[in-house]
Amino acid sequence: MINLKDIRSLTDFQRNAKQYLQHIRENRNPMVLTVNGKAEVVVQDAEAYQELLDRLERAESIAAIRQGIAEFERGEGRPARQALEALRAKHGVSS
Repeated sequence: MINLKDIRSLTDFQRNAKQYLQHIRENRNPMVLTVNGKAEVVVQDAEAYQELLDRLERAESIAAIRQGIAEFERGEGRPARQALEALRAKHGVSS
């Protein structure tokens, strides 16, 4: 979540970059930088950003698995062995 105290102008950030980067590293919260009063960019600690990406990937995987289960339960799927055999036949791959 973005803290309203962590919104700064790009100019202010540039003037005090070391101080703001230290603040970002310590609290691990992103900072919004504005240009002419409009949010333009978010600066975030690299480790916190990677954690965010990992969480997103996990959430997307869980959603895809749930979708696959729901499709199978609606009769839209088929057993893995049957699907693999169809792929082998389609591409001329022997088992």
